[in-house]
Amino acid sequence: MLQIDHLYKNYGKFQAVNNLTLHIPRGDLFGFVGPNGAGKTTTIRMICGLMLPDAGRIYINGVDALTHQREIRKQIGYVPDFFGVYDNLKVKEYMDFYGSMYRMNSRDIQRIADDLLELVNLSDKKEVFVDTLSRGMKQRLCVARALLHNPALLVLDEPNSGLDPRARVEMKELLMNLRSMGKTIVISSHILSELSEMCNSIGIMDHGRLVAAGRIEDVMESVFGSNQLIITLDEGRETALRIAHEFTGVKVESAGEHEIRLSHTMTKQQIAKMIAVMIDNDVVVTGFHKQEGNLETLFMRLTDSMEAQEGGKG
Repeated sequence: MLQIDHLYKNYGKFQAVNNLTLHIPRGDLFGFVGPNGAGKTTTIRMICGLMLPDAGRIYINGVDALTHQREIRKQIGYVPDFFGVYDNLKVKEYMDFYGSMYRMNSRDIQRIADDLLELVNLSDKKEVFVDTLSRGMKQRLCVARALLHNPALLVLDEPNSGLDPRARVEMKELLMNLRSMGKTIVISSHILSELSEMCNSIGIMDHGRLVAAGRIEDVMESVFGSNQLIITLDEGRETALRIAHEFTGVKVESAGEHEIRLSHTMTKQQIAKMIAVMIDNDVVVTGFHKQEGNLETLFMRLTDSMEAQEGGKG
């Protein structure tokens, strides 16, 4: 669906996007994450044709976005992070206005706008002035507007910025609903917990570079390993370490006074046997659990790694 090849963008001596290559399959809900200044918004603007890259190519549905800009605009729905002010326009008039910009006839605009306003739960706001809506309602209206021409790709830049908790939940439910309908969606956000709940693939940017991308579970496994086990204990640390080393496929990642972290390839039965052997050898095991990686820890580990590399160059 979306293919980016060796994309570069500089602002003077500052390299905002550095050799970005990325493929997002059709039907994915892709989360773009990274610290401020990482290059996310610059990349999104280049995808949407709002900014030209210094080098590289962008393809949407196999069409070169840089040489066929008019055609590509029909394929993209864009939701910016800031909703413009539309004084004296009602919700219905707002949808009519944008439908006319896409050269849709009035009958199609009315039919499709009604369906979209129902989708974003704004059917009862048709006669309400846009500038009187809450920020959450404006964001949902902006999504409806971006879908008017039935784009192949929906791109949202920080859509949850400034929203209250209820509005964020409503936006998340809307995007998951659109994903279930087969839409390909790219969303940038700083709210990592929400991205992990709704996205099936992610890309993490730092200092203009893409440091990881792919299915969330694949990226997690590549960083944290397939299985991690944490054993907490009161006594018998050295004995526990000796026993752990006796089991095939076990690697001790760290060993504190009361906590041992292991990576392993054991089955549940083998884990139970190892714990039983420890207890039989007077290790006071107070608990054990599987270490679950999450998007926050993944983000911190990858961006910390990039920070260390950048610092090493100084």
